[in-house]
Amino acid sequence: MTTKNFPQRYFLPEEEQPKSWLNIRAFMKNKPAPMLHPGTKQPITAADLEPVFCKACIGQELDETTEFIPIPDGILEFYRAYRPAPLIRAYFLEKALGTPAEIYYKHEGTNTSGSHKLNSAAAQAFYAKQDGLTGLTTETGAGQWGSAMAMACAFYGLDLTVYMVKVSAEQKPYRKALIETYGAELIPSPSSTTECGKKILEKDPNTSGSLGCAISEAIEKAVHTPKCRYVLGSVLNHVLLHQSIIGLECKIAFDKYGIKPDIIIGCAGGGSNLGGLIAPFAAEKLQGKSDARLIAVEPSSCPSLTEGKFDYDFGDTAQTTPLIKMYTLGCDFIPSSSHVGGLRYHGMNSTISQLYHDKILEARTAKQTEVFEAAVKFAKIEGILPAPESSHAIKIAIDEAMECKRSGEKKTILFGLTGTGYFDMSAYMQYNDKSMKD
Repeated sequence: MTTKNFPQRYFLPEEEQPKSWLNIRAFMKNKPAPMLHPGTKQPITAADLEPVFCKACIGQELDETTEFIPIPDGILEFYRAYRPAPLIRAYFLEKALGTPAEIYYKHEGTNTSGSHKLNSAAAQAFYAKQDGLTGLTTETGAGQWGSAMAMACAFYGLDLTVYMVKVSAEQKPYRKALIETYGAELIPSPSSTTECGKKILEKDPNTSGSLGCAISEAIEKAVHTPKCRYVLGSVLNHVLLHQSIIGLECKIAFDKYGIKPDIIIGCAGGGSNLGGLIAPFAAEKLQGKSDARLIAVEPSSCPSLTEGKFDYDFGDTAQTTPLIKMYTLGCDFIPSSSHVGGLRYHGMNSTISQLYHDKILEARTAKQTEVFEAAVKFAKIEGILPAPESSHAIKIAIDEAMECKRSGEKKTILFGLTGTGYFDMSAYMQYNDKSMKD
């Protein structure tokens, strides 16, 4: 069967949808370095993590050997409400660019939260309910994770407090409305509701905040609230595990049509959607079964992979988390107030960091105005308004397709469309009136 027969939008039949997640670490010879206890500097144990995380998530976080981890029926039930996400052949974009490349994208923004984040939110809320908890806390950057977690907590009957990076809360007021519609409480971070928030505000009352600040507040709230735990939407390995359903759906569809992608591109903040998209393809590459190029794209204003240091660092500003060996700009780094809240994190997931360090993965940066130029072009051609985060992958996908045009070489490109941009209209307004700066 030739790739010309690939439909414009392809949805996996229910019986073919993944029933297990893929654990990239099980395929790696060079495993990510273990997380260290912030006090003892010894490798973290399950007992160390139990005051903060759900038990099943702890087990998944520390599992480096199980290749495929079954998805519980209670999570598959939730997934059926919005999965499978469509795998789309960008016929219109290919024609407009005049490229010989075949371009595909996985559209994860078809659920109400507007992004891929619901894949892990559902899992973490399910496990919290299983542990007998009554509430959760979390942070959110642009608001996709907070929205997804609010939806999941409403479904499983849990209370939720969301600390949203202050600049994003100001830029995206309708995210607050959506999160509160699902019954969660939203607090702009840093705030005066926690001790670490107060200290950050004392140091800089006008700070725009960061994901590191919001994480600190959410953890503090969780450990001081009975029957409550902390959940997060990126950075840690159990989150990448849950997101592997993205890449697995792509792989199953491609295999049916005999398609082997040459280039796989994802935006990168903490690493969750990128890790999920590349998971089965990275596993093949690690086994010597593929030479596909895997490309991470990050904002030039927060370039943790391309300009960060590969070292142990805290995951939050207050330095309360375990130490993670990752590419990092420093836990006290406060990124500029760009319109990519989901990518404004100082570090990178340890697995993604190790893959980059071992040259299994490439990384590039993109400037904000160039990203929005690609976003607008994509919206006009493909008819979908992309999130600013997703548009980083679009920008590099277009660049690679144009390189194919120059060389005359036909390549197959897959990128992750992680979410929609309907809550990012203030950013599009700035781009349209030419007041946006890099």
